Amino acid sequence: AASSSDLQEVSSEVALNYHIVQDKANIVYQSIGIQFKERIIDPAVQEVVKAVTAKYTAEELITKRPAVSEAMRANLAERLLVHNIAVDAFSIVGFSFSKIFMEAIESKQTAEQLALKAKRDLDRIKIEAEQTITAARAEAESLRLQRANISPDLIELRKIEANLRAIDKWNGILPQVTGAGAVPFIGVGEIQKR
Repeated sequence: AASSSDLQEVSSEVALNYHIVQDKANIVYQSIGIQFKERIIDPAVQEVVKAVTAKYTAEELITKRPAVSEAMRANLAERLLVHNIAVDAFSIVGFSFSKIFMEAIESKQTAEQLALKAKRDLDRIKIEAEQTITAARAEAESLRLQRANISPDLIELRKIEANLRAIDKWNGILPQVTGAGAVPFIGVGEIQKR
């Protein structure tokens, strides 16, 4: 395990493909023997992973993973080439963090999502309020225009139109019973006065 620059414990799983430089294979065998993986490669991988991990915060290890991987690959290639071992490929398989750190990241993401939802809700409420205000202004303007156009002659015309509609609907039969306070069917008195 290594520590990030913000002192979070990090376990890294990496994959390394390598080969012995062909024309130097005899030198590797004579100086190191067949245990070159245990004696050279494994310690070099551990040192490089720890050194590079310490340069980044735990969050950066995740967000800048390609840069972290390239830094590890370049350091490892340089370190192993001294021992006539060439790096073909290097990749970070995964990072593992402490349970507390993972819970903190999850809490942070949840808080960010809730803040984003609250902002969207607020924006929606503002838009709905603006729509309500616009509709109310349009209704007020409509009522103002109607009031401006109302005159005694218009009121009289509307009464006549209402009476004509009532006459058109009347089947010609008067009610058999009328109670006290019955309102006349048509204002005949007003029409006769004219």
